[in-house]
Amino acid sequence: MIKVCGLRRTEDIEYANELHPDYVGFIFAPSKRQVSKEFAVQLNSKLNSKIKTVGIFVNEELDTVLDISETVKLDVIQLHGDEDKDYISQLKEKLKQRDITVEVWKAIRVKNKESLEGILDIDVEGLLLDTYSKDAYGGLGECFNWDIVSDLNSTKKIILAGGLDETNIICAKSTVKPDIIDVSSGIETDGFKDYEKMKRFIEKGRL
Repeated sequence: MIKVCGLRRTEDIEYANELHPDYVGFIFAPSKRQVSKEFAVQLNSKLNSKIKTVGIFVNEELDTVLDISETVKLDVIQLHGDEDKDYISQLKEKLKQRDITVEVWKAIRVKNKESLEGILDIDVEGLLLDTYSKDAYGGLGECFNWDIVSDLNSTKKIILAGGLDETNIICAKSTVKPDIIDVSSGIETDGFKDYEKMKRFIEKGRL
C-alpha cells in the first residue's frame, strides 16, 4: 500500500484522485507543507472517498487533535513527535468517549537497534519508521539503514518513510517488507508535488 504525504494544493488532490494511492497525508504541524483545519476540510471534500486520510501531528494538544480529526473526518491520526504511552492512552480514551473511529499510528525515528526497544508494546495500529534527526521530527528526505528494521516482526502495520523515491522504492520494499510505503519530498519538484514523479513512484510501489 502507498501513502502520499504532505498534500496542500487542489492540484495535489487531483493527482491523487487520478493515481489513487491508498492514503494521503495532511500535515497539521509546523512545516512548509502545513495546512489549516479549514483548508484540509476543503481538500478532503474533493478527494476520492476510497482514499484514506491521515492527519500528521507533532506534540499537539489532545483536544486539538480530536477537533481536527472529527472536523476533517480523518481515517488515521499519525503522531510524529515525542508522544508517550500515557499520551496515546489518553487519546484513545477520548476518541472512545467521542465515538470517533480512527486508527492511531506512531512515528519512530530510527537511529539504531536501540531505537526499536519497546515499540511493539505501544498501543497503536501502526508504526511509522522514519529517519532520526536531533533537529527535526520528519520531512528530511533522507533514508536510514533499512537493515536495522529488516527483521522487525510485528502484528501492527509497518509504514516505511524517510527518503523514499522512485530510485530506491523497490530495494526498500524487498529489504523491509513494509505494509505501507510513505513518500513526500521524493515526489516533489521545487517543493511541490510532481504528477509524473508521483505516477512513477506509485507504479513502482505497486510492483
